[in-house]
Amino acid sequence: MLPIPSALQEQFGEYLRNKAIPNSLQGAYKKWLRYYLDFCRKYNFSPTHKESLPHFIRKLQEKKQTKVQQDQAVMTVTLYYEILESKVLPNKEPAPQTASPQGYSPFNYEKYFSIREAAARPIQYKKVIPPLSRDSAPSTSVHSSSHTVSPSGKGYVEQGTGASWKAEYSRLEDEIHVRHYSSKTLKTYKGWVRKFQTFTLSKTPGLLSSNDVKEFLTFLVVKRKVSSATQNQAFNALLFFYRHVLHKEFGEIDGVVRAKQKPYIPVVLSREEIETVLKFLEPPYDLVVKLLYGCGLRLFECLGLRVHCMNFDAGILTVHDGKGQKDRTVPLPETILPELREHLESLKDLHQRDLKRKYAGVFLVNALEQKYKNAAKEFIWQWFFPAKQLTYENKAGEYRRYHLHGTHVQKAIKEAVSKSRICKRASCHTFRHSFASHLLQANYDIRTIQELLGHSDVRTTMIYKHTIKSLTIKEARSPLDF
Repeated sequence: MLPIPSALQEQFGEYLRNKAIPNSLQGAYKKWLRYYLDFCRKYNFSPTHKESLPHFIRKLQEKKQTKVQQDQAVMTVTLYYEILESKVLPNKEPAPQTASPQGYSPFNYEKYFSIREAAARPIQYKKVIPPLSRDSAPSTSVHSSSHTVSPSGKGYVEQGTGASWKAEYSRLEDEIHVRHYSSKTLKTYKGWVRKFQTFTLSKTPGLLSSNDVKEFLTFLVVKRKVSSATQNQAFNALLFFYRHVLHKEFGEIDGVVRAKQKPYIPVVLSREEIETVLKFLEPPYDLVVKLLYGCGLRLFECLGLRVHCMNFDAGILTVHDGKGQKDRTVPLPETILPELREHLESLKDLHQRDLKRKYAGVFLVNALEQKYKNAAKEFIWQWFFPAKQLTYENKAGEYRRYHLHGTHVQKAIKEAVSKSRICKRASCHTFRHSFASHLLQANYDIRTIQELLGHSDVRTTMIYKHTIKSLTIKEARSPLDF
């Protein structure tokens, strides 16, 4: 995001003080002005014309900004227009001969945005033709039926840019939900589509072609220098967007080579290092880590456990709706069974307190609550790692219980690893890697480890063969010499 020109920033601050705007709000007003100028830069609106304000407010609505924030943004832009109309912005450049006697002239926004745009985005898109001089008329070859002058006067751009993709985002959400993909997949795909929209200058979706994808992927690799995994993630997101939202195929994308991911060797902690990390963890985070390592769970699988997932009699933990909407069972570690039972008793006390507070129950997946009306308040459906506080649901106007947030666990593990002074890059998923590596080191069958981890393909599990020391005799000898 580009900074506000110093001349404008000084004049705007003085104007806010003259308007008796409280000091506590002046920072917010300057923030909204910066957002507005950046919006005009991204979507080719002139910052000196009021026609851009409705588009700016529509963008705030798409960003889920509150009514108070929208009103504050409107007030900010209104004050900014008053400054433009007063024509009292000091120009840092030499004043032209037609300047007013006071030595002031309107700030040269056109030149400012063209210079900063060239510095921030050195890559030239094929659909943008270099700007011509204002004094010279466009040539016949440039001024054709397929191009028009951009609102900011920066040059000639292809018709069909600046369109709204709101309907496409709505269809993208529908296509993700109908396939029961995770919320993280939706967030990731929407993020890449939004970046693609910005890259194409909000080109009309019906005019998008495979060349746009080719240019975008090339830009990511050449200019942004993203990794192969990031490039492939962007490719998959746009492939889904084209195929299921726009209902068109990529076709042949010549000139862009799909990056091949290099073999990744995961970080593995030893038993001593895991015990050291556990010493710096407080409940319930220590119990979460013990299940991550002792059962080989992913973080979202562990936090999504409910009371009925624990079968203490059989010593089995059932994972429902794991990655890929798959269920599996893993053995419960016998060493932590007393700790798990004690934690279960504390959940019973918490459940009774919630019932006395007349809460609406826990959050349930899909339409389960419609099928079982009282399931949200039943003890077996309570989270095994509940959140510390109740969550207020605005639509229903009631309090519900959510599970422990993943970021809290990640932060606790990061601090514990830092305090333990382990010279390894460890995270929540490291304990799952350690689970698989230690089982393989104990000579467990690779197929058994595959089932415990919930991998669809054994090739995914085979990567853990690189995390343990090889005990194979590699010296070539004849069997007759044994």
